[in-house]
This record gives sequence, C-alpha cells and structure tokens, in this order.
Amino acid sequence: MEDATQSQQPDLMWTPEVERSVDMWQQTGQFPFPQLHVYPQPDWSSYPRDDLRLLHHVCQIADDMITSKSSKLTLWIEYMPRFIGLATSHPFLMHAVLGFSATHLAWASQSQETKNLAFHHSGLALNGLHDALGAFSKQNSDAVLASSLLLSWQANDWHGWSSLMTGTKTVLSNMQPWKQESIFADYIASQGLMSHQISGHSSGTAVTPETRQQHLLILQNLHASLQRLQTILTSNEELASWMQQLQSYVQRLQSSSPAQTAEQQFSYLYVLRKWLFWVPIKLLGSQHRDFSVLLVLAYFYTTALALEPLFPDVGAGFCANLGLFPLEEIVRITNTLQANQSFAQNTQFAAVMMELPRGTAVKYRQWMDWRRRQLESEEMRVMRRGPAQGLPSFDFDFNVFDSSKVGSLSPAFAPSPLTPVSAHSMGERSPSNYYLEVPVTYGGLGSDTYSMTSGAGSGYTSPAASPAFPRAGSMPGHDQMEGYYGEYGQLGYTTAPPSGFVPAPSTMWT
Repeated sequence: MEDATQSQQPDLMWTPEVERSVDMWQQTGQFPFPQLHVYPQPDWSSYPRDDLRLLHHVCQIADDMITSKSSKLTLWIEYMPRFIGLATSHPFLMHAVLGFSATHLAWASQSQETKNLAFHHSGLALNGLHDALGAFSKQNSDAVLASSLLLSWQANDWHGWSSLMTGTKTVLSNMQPWKQESIFADYIASQGLMSHQISGHSSGTAVTPETRQQHLLILQNLHASLQRLQTILTSNEELASWMQQLQSYVQRLQSSSPAQTAEQQFSYLYVLRKWLFWVPIKLLGSQHRDFSVLLVLAYFYTTALALEPLFPDVGAGFCANLGLFPLEEIVRITNTLQANQSFAQNTQFAAVMMELPRGTAVKYRQWMDWRRRQLESEEMRVMRRGPAQGLPSFDFDFNVFDSSKVGSLSPAFAPSPLTPVSAHSMGERSPSNYYLEVPVTYGGLGSDTYSMTSGAGSGYTSPAASPAFPRAGSMPGHDQMEGYYGEYGQLGYTTAPPSGFVPAPSTMWT
C-alpha cells in the first residue's frame, strides 16, 4: 500500500543532500543561492516544501552554469535569475517558474505524476496571467512578459504555443513606450520577438518541387557535416550518441514527406526544440570542459538555424531565434581559442568543423538584422498612435494547460509526426519512439565525465544513489574558471565537473 502511494507522488528526484538544503532553507528562510542575486527576498519559510524543491532544482542548475561561466551557451540560464526575482512579487510568475522546473524533472524522471505537477503549476500560472492582463500596466508588464515566455517554453502543442506567442506580441506592442526600460530589453532585441510572424494559413505554405529540392539540399549538407563530426567523436560515447541522435533526426526529415500545415511543422520541430532546452545543460554538467562539447552544441544550434526555411508557418521564434545567441557565443570562444598559439594543434580541427556553424550564424544574423530594420518604421508608426487601450486582442487560450489533456498534447505520447516516404526508411524501430529516445547507451548516467583524449568509458549510477543533484563540495578555484572554455586560453578543468544535473532520460518527454 505504501509503495502504491509513493508511486502516485511526483518524482522530484530528492537526494539526502538536497533534502538537507531544502529543509534548512525552509527553516531559516535563507536563500541557498545568493550568487543569483534574487531580490526582493520573500518569506521563503511560507513556501511548501515541494515548491522549494522545484525552485532549488532550477536555481541549482542556473547557479552552476553561471558559476562555471557557461550560462551563455544555453537558451535560458541567463534569464532565470530575473524570472525568479520578479516571481517573488508575482505569484502567477512563480507558478510559471515552478512549472518549468517540474517540466525538466518530468523529462528526466519519466514520471507521469511529475508531468501532472508541471501542468498544475502552468495552469495556475495561466489563470494568474489572465487576471494580470486585466490590470495590465507598466508596473506588472515585465512579469506578464516573463510568464508568457515561460509558458510558451512549456507549451507542447501548436495551438497553445501559437496562442501564447500571439499574446506575447500584443504585450510587447503595449510595452512600446517603455520597452527600453524593461529588464528583458536585451532578450526582446536578441530574440526578435516583435518580428515573429505566425502564419494565418491553416492549410500551410505550399511546398513546390523547386522549394522541396532546396530543402533537401539543406538537409543533405547538414547531414554530411554531422557525419564528419560523428567520425571524430568515437572515443566519447556520450557525445557520439547525441550526434547519432541528431543525425538520425535529420535523416528522418530527409525521408519524410514535407509538413503540410503549421501544426505538422510544429510537431516536426518539437523534439529538436526540447533538445535545445535540455541537452546543453546535460552535456555542460556531465562532461569535462572539452572542446568537443562545444562542437556538439554548435551543431545542435546550427541545425535549428539551418532548418528554419523548412518550417515557415511556425516561424523563426519557435526554434531558430533561440539558438542564434548561444551559437554566436560558441563561435566567439572558438575564435579566441584559434587565436591562442598554445592551442595551435586544435586550430585546424576547429576551423574545419566550425565552418558550417560559423557561416550559418553569420547569415542568420544578417537576416535578423534585415528583418529588424523592416520593422523599425512600423514601430515608429505604432508609437505615434500611442499605446493601445487595454488588451482587446490579447488572444490566450486558457485551456492550454488543462491537466485532463496530459498525455494527449505531446508528440512524445503520439506516433512520430514525421511521415516517411517509405516504411523501409524507418527500419525496425517503432514509429512511436523513433527519434524521441535519448541515446540508449547512456540513458541512466549520472555525472560521468569523458575526454576526447582519454577515451573514458561510461558507467551507470542509479538515480537514487546518483550525485545528479547535490553540490559535490566546492567548485574549482576561480582561477580555473575564469573564462569558460578559455576566454583566457584555458580549455577546461582537470577536476571533476560540478554536479547538480539530472541524468538524461531514456525517452523524450515534454
């Protein structure tokens, strides 16, 4: 009976060290991560223990990434402290943060109950957002925007995501008079949120034979580059497995019929977008600071940018825009390494393998700048008319996070959205999980480390005994961490990497 009760509880992947940290937090009210500069500080002791666990999880990841100076290599770490700081004064935003954290724990633990918990918090966030929109003002606009973004990151069906993005554009339109004062002004600019377009064509954009050939050429070039990178990762089982997973995904796109509607395009891209959120923190947390990690992440982000023309009805804001900034950061780090004579032996290797990511980033940035210039005159016209009165066109679907829909919205619970041209191209694997699986060779790993030079093997640590969440003692010294991946020429650490990261799941979840 006790086992049955426990199985119905969310799996928050508690460890003894995390329990001690959360209990101390609740008893003393002292925030365990002062480096995140979360202000104002609420009365933490009034928070339920499970809520503190969810906050601890996402804060620990952010703290480790920021401390190791790798936050700019991810999609969301840089902004999480701002979200949490605002959330202490806006409960609906706090629920959005808790839902985001629970979403990652559900992905890692494969727990349906944890997934239900994520939907619960997201639903509360959406209800609170509805009330906040009724009293929209300059004072709550950042919280409204932050909640809209967090919920869009968690949305797992086309209708819900497009509704949230349409609403986000309306929020930004109403923020025009004070947009530059927003604490998210840099995010608004970097993501091109105002330029995001959602297709009004329910039937989707027609794919002509000529366009299809152009798309296949993009996929062919991308696949060839992934194959070349795969050959040099044979000594690193984890990275090689992720490259194989990404390569298989591109192969499926090559052999599948073009997506005919915006909803189908969303489904095609959904798993890649989920990887962009979770794979970087997995690899940056479990790997030695090895240059090969940068290459693998660069190709994940490059894939997102390269595929943008194939999915015009979803829009660049769904995947491509998210990947540009971290890809540019990787290019910057690579350029610094190549200019450092002490790493001359890696120069040719880096130059060859980074050619596609570097070129893709430059071209995509040029396109974004062109698009931004197009919108400048339109924004000026909007400002001359003055801010809109209220939010009459704020079109959120407030049933997006209905918990009764759990298991029915996500491509992870449905047959693969990629429709092969021939059944033979799918091989022996089930269509329901063909590319939703994380590489099975390390599906249960904790914080194992690898090195291209040492060729270290893999090992298994069960979640119960894994150091996946606790902070394993002190971090490496500041002199070792100054400039992630060698801002001052250091390739990485020789000690074990920081802990605080969950093992990759064996199956892709939302």
